[in-house]
Amino acid sequence: MGKAKAPRRLEDNEARAVLRTIRVSPQKLNLVAATIRGKKVSNALNELEFSRKRIAGTVRKVLESAVANAENNHDLDVDALVVAEAYVGKSIVMKRFHARGRGRANRILKPFSNLTIVVREVEEQVEAA
Repeated sequence: MGKAKAPRRLEDNEARAVLRTIRVSPQKLNLVAATIRGKKVSNALNELEFSRKRIAGTVRKVLESAVANAENNHDLDVDALVVAEAYVGKSIVMKRFHARGRGRANRILKPFSNLTIVVREVEEQVEAA
Protein backbone atom coordinates (compact mmCIF):
# COMPACT_ATOMS: atom_id res chain seq x y z
CA MET A 1 0.00 0.00 0.00
CA GLY A 2 1.86 3.01 -1.27
CA LYS A 3 0.53 6.25 -2.53
CA ALA A 4 -0.79 6.59 -6.05
CA LYS A 5 1.62 7.35 -8.87
CA ALA A 6 1.85 11.06 -9.60
CA PRO A 7 0.42 12.12 -12.96
CA ARG A 8 2.91 12.98 -15.68
CA ARG A 9 3.67 16.71 -15.82
CA LEU A 10 4.48 16.73 -19.52
CA GLU A 11 2.33 15.91 -22.54
CA ASP A 12 2.53 12.47 -24.14
CA ASN A 13 4.62 13.85 -27.02
CA GLU A 14 7.23 15.51 -24.77
CA ALA A 15 10.36 14.47 -22.89
CA ARG A 16 12.78 16.42 -20.77
CA ALA A 17 16.23 16.38 -19.22
CA VAL A 18 17.44 18.40 -16.23
CA LEU A 19 20.98 19.22 -15.16
CA ARG A 20 21.48 20.83 -11.76
CA THR A 21 24.35 22.81 -10.24
CA ILE A 22 26.21 23.75 -13.40
CA ARG A 23 29.19 25.96 -12.57
CA VAL A 24 28.25 28.93 -14.74
CA SER A 25 26.16 32.03 -14.11
CA PRO A 26 22.50 31.81 -15.14
CA GLN A 27 22.91 34.83 -17.41
CA LYS A 28 25.70 33.21 -19.44
CA LEU A 29 23.87 29.88 -19.61
CA ASN A 30 20.69 31.59 -20.78
CA LEU A 31 22.56 33.10 -23.73
CA VAL A 32 23.36 29.60 -24.98
CA ALA A 33 19.90 28.22 -24.15
CA ALA A 34 18.28 31.06 -26.13
CA THR A 35 20.14 30.02 -29.29
CA ILE A 36 18.44 26.59 -29.38
CA ARG A 37 14.88 27.43 -28.28
CA GLY A 38 12.29 26.48 -30.87
CA LYS A 39 14.76 24.84 -33.26
CA LYS A 40 14.78 21.31 -34.60
CA VAL A 41 17.00 19.04 -32.52
CA SER A 42 19.43 18.34 -35.37
CA ASN A 43 19.91 22.07 -36.01
CA ALA A 44 20.28 22.79 -32.29
CA LEU A 45 22.94 20.08 -31.89
CA ASN A 46 24.90 21.50 -34.82
CA GLU A 47 24.69 25.00 -33.41
CA LEU A 48 25.96 23.84 -30.01
CA GLU A 49 28.74 21.79 -31.62
CA PHE A 50 30.26 24.85 -33.27
CA SER A 51 29.49 27.42 -30.59
CA ARG A 52 32.47 29.18 -29.06
CA LYS A 53 30.89 29.41 -25.60
CA ARG A 54 32.50 27.19 -22.96
CA ILE A 55 29.20 25.91 -21.60
CA ALA A 56 27.83 24.88 -25.03
CA GLY A 57 29.27 21.36 -24.66
CA THR A 58 27.39 20.83 -21.42
CA VAL A 59 24.15 22.13 -22.93
CA ARG A 60 24.70 19.74 -25.85
CA LYS A 61 24.95 16.79 -23.44
CA VAL A 62 21.68 17.78 -21.76
CA LEU A 63 19.95 18.09 -25.14
CA GLU A 64 21.26 14.65 -26.16
CA SER A 65 19.95 13.27 -22.86
CA ALA A 66 16.50 14.74 -23.54
CA VAL A 67 16.53 13.15 -27.01
CA ALA A 68 17.55 9.79 -25.51
CA ASN A 69 14.74 10.07 -22.93
CA ALA A 70 12.27 10.78 -25.74
CA GLU A 71 13.45 7.83 -27.77
CA ASN A 72 13.90 5.21 -25.05
CA ASN A 73 11.32 6.14 -22.40
CA HIS A 74 8.50 7.64 -24.48
CA ASP A 75 8.94 6.03 -27.93
CA LEU A 76 9.05 9.34 -29.80
CA ASP A 77 10.48 9.81 -33.31
CA VAL A 78 13.93 11.42 -32.99
CA ASP A 79 13.76 13.06 -36.42
CA ALA A 80 10.55 14.92 -35.54
CA LEU A 81 11.76 16.45 -32.27
CA VAL A 82 11.89 20.19 -31.61
CA VAL A 83 13.36 22.01 -28.59
CA ALA A 84 10.08 23.19 -27.06
CA GLU A 85 11.57 24.74 -23.92
CA ALA A 86 15.05 25.48 -22.67
CA TYR A 87 15.04 27.40 -19.43
CA VAL A 88 17.61 28.30 -16.83
CA GLY A 89 17.24 28.70 -13.08
CA LYS A 90 19.44 29.88 -10.26
CA SER A 91 21.10 27.42 -7.95
CA ILE A 92 23.52 27.95 -5.06
CA VAL A 93 26.04 30.78 -4.93
CA MET A 94 29.43 30.11 -3.34
CA LYS A 95 30.80 33.14 -1.54
CA ARG A 96 34.55 33.68 -1.50
CA PHE A 97 36.76 36.62 -0.65
CA HIS A 98 39.70 38.21 -2.39
CA ALA A 99 42.32 39.82 -0.17
CA ARG A 100 42.97 43.44 -1.12
CA GLY A 101 45.44 46.06 0.05
CA ARG A 102 45.44 47.68 3.48
CA GLY A 103 43.71 44.74 5.16
CA ARG A 104 40.53 44.96 3.14
CA ALA A 105 38.67 42.19 1.33
CA ASN A 106 36.40 42.02 -1.69
CA ARG A 107 33.59 39.53 -2.08
CA ILE A 108 33.60 37.06 -4.98
CA LEU A 109 30.34 35.33 -5.93
CA LYS A 110 30.57 32.01 -7.77
CA PRO A 111 27.05 31.26 -9.03
CA PHE A 112 25.66 27.90 -10.13
CA SER A 113 22.71 27.26 -12.46
CA ASN A 114 20.08 24.66 -13.31
CA LEU A 115 19.16 23.82 -16.90
CA THR A 116 15.95 22.14 -18.10
CA ILE A 117 15.38 21.18 -21.74
CA VAL A 118 12.02 19.91 -23.00
CA VAL A 119 11.77 18.35 -26.46
CA ARG A 120 8.46 17.88 -28.27
CA GLU A 121 7.53 15.66 -31.20
CA VAL A 122 5.82 17.57 -34.00
CA GLU A 123 4.23 16.28 -37.18
CA GLU A 124 6.14 17.04 -40.35
CA GLN A 125 4.20 19.43 -42.56
CA VAL A 126 4.29 18.26 -46.16
CA GLU A 127 4.14 21.08 -48.69
CA ALA A 128 2.19 20.49 -51.89
CA ALA A 129 4.11 21.61 -54.96
